[in-house]
Amino acid sequence: MKIRIGVGLGAETRPSALSAIADRLEASGIDSLWLSEHVYSGAVDPFIGMAHALSRTKRLKVGTSVAVLPGRHPVLVAKQLASLAALSPKRVLPVFGLRPAQRPERDLFEVPDGRRADVFDESLRLLRSALTQEGAEFAGEFYKLDSVRVGPRPAAPLDIWLGGQAPAALRRIGRYADGWLGSFLTASEAAQARETIEAAAAEAGREIEADHYGVSLTLTDGGVPPRLAEVVRERRPDVDPAELVAGSWAELHRLLDGYIDAGLTKFVVYHRGPGSFDQFADRFAAELLPRQN
Repeated sequence: MKIRIGVGLGAETRPSALSAIADRLEASGIDSLWLSEHVYSGAVDPFIGMAHALSRTKRLKVGTSVAVLPGRHPVLVAKQLASLAALSPKRVLPVFGLRPAQRPERDLFEVPDGRRADVFDESLRLLRSALTQEGAEFAGEFYKLDSVRVGPRPAAPLDIWLGGQAPAALRRIGRYADGWLGSFLTASEAAQARETIEAAAAEAGREIEADHYGVSLTLTDGGVPPRLAEVVRERRPDVDPAELVAGSWAELHRLLDGYIDAGLTKFVVYHRGPGSFDQFADRFAAELLPRQN
């Protein structure tokens, strides 16, 4: 199975830095760049950032990690993805989630009260239909459309991945998605999550490719700072932060070994340590490119 490792950018990355980052990753032969959705920040919008990074590069893949789907019209999202895929074939990696990580942003993606999960499920079905069918009709609870025509349709089916780790989220991935990008999970939890997804897919008469399971990781390279450890404990009070955050390159390798043993093959690394991005990219290439196959 293909092991691939990419670089994720968080809310602290300013748009003025994106061009140089994309160029640097392309020149270094790094697999992919991942853009998070942080509305109330100075970070670039992930879809705008994808278009910019793809336009500057020839090989680099670019994805969203993760973008919110419920609250966006799925057909308009399908048009964006189809356009990006036409301009940069086989380099567009959309990953969607249920809601923003930051609570103040949740009201920006409006859905009927108590129905966000239901809207998500229907949005995924409509998104898939718009990307694969010409002139399709869609009659759901939240969307009713005639003759949906989104072009140019991708020559090859566009994989739609989802984030999440709650049981309902994992079952959703099995029913509707082509892959999974988790976070804040230990290796053993990731293995259990994969099994839950596989079972849900089998129940739905589907199968997710074996190398379409991944996780996002944070590297601090200098120990886990107290503030980051506090954030991790707020999210996962039952887990030692050292099992979720790599405080050094050696710890990152240890975590990767565990996830690979758990059956994961795709990784997004966020850097929160000292030094410039170029220094991180150099070390990333030296440490992690040899781990790909």
